[in-house]
Amino acid sequence: MVFGTDKIESLAQAVVEADEVKGRSLYADARRRFMQNKAAMTGLMLLCLVFLFAMFGQYVAAWSNEEIDWNLLGASAELGAPSVANGHYFGTDEMGRDLYARVVQGTRISLMVGIVGAFIAVSIGTLYGAIAGYVGGRVDNLMMRFVDIMQSIPYMFILILLLVVFGRSIFMLFVGIGLISWLDMSRIARGQTLSIKNMEYVSAARATGVKPLTIILRHVVPNMLGVVIVYATLLIPSMIITESFISFLGLGVQEPNTSWGALISEGSSTIQYGTYWQLAFPLFFFVISLFSFFFIGDGLRDALDPKDR
Repeated sequence: MVFGTDKIESLAQAVVEADEVKGRSLYADARRRFMQNKAAMTGLMLLCLVFLFAMFGQYVAAWSNEEIDWNLLGASAELGAPSVANGHYFGTDEMGRDLYARVVQGTRISLMVGIVGAFIAVSIGTLYGAIAGYVGGRVDNLMMRFVDIMQSIPYMFILILLLVVFGRSIFMLFVGIGLISWLDMSRIARGQTLSIKNMEYVSAARATGVKPLTIILRHVVPNMLGVVIVYATLLIPSMIITESFISFLGLGVQEPNTSWGALISEGSSTIQYGTYWQLAFPLFFFVISLFSFFFIGDGLRDALDPKDR
């Protein structure tokens, strides 16, 4: 049997298209859509640069974050301006400490608070909401009413009260921020679980005698990872803002440690003396990091939305 040239080309094209369709998965398609999002990719690149700055910035610093340049202590504001010659790339603060080294430290602490706090909140909220949604009935009502009660309490009041009573430390920031932040995630996880638990594979696992906790961990939670990841990327900047606000009030990270909020607070109090760099550099890293997280979160939401496939 002899095929024409057009017939052979159409068959070859059909085979190629079949291979492409066969090789596409949800996450492969989501990765392609995410990489086509220019804002999300720009945010990802900027965030990678900020992470590199936080991890390796100290190795190019000429001064430590606690070292005082006695030649500049008490000198005029112009002498503390950014200068490569004396090793103060971002200038110095009012105490003669190198601002570059302090911004590196503040970036590391603020990112750690945001990422670790978001991981704790998402882990607790996802498991709590999945259990409530899967079990249902009276247990679901009791668990969700507890969430309602917790959400009715002023969040910032609890956080400030914890820091005042138990001490101002990074550990208490983790505890205070993570104490309430998981509540919204629990509601989202519960809603996703209510739709997932009626799927065929969950019913099959239940019929074969698989324990409820195993079903939740193996079938329910993995199938809501897309929503969890998107919410986590949007929760991180919220936690960074909260930590910065607390540190701005002087209740957060204490000396000799620092964070973006503490640095911005110091810079805003001395800007009237012409020391603009004390506010500009920490504020710059703070703003680009928040925008990067928001762009990445929006990009992931668009990429993982099955309605847009």
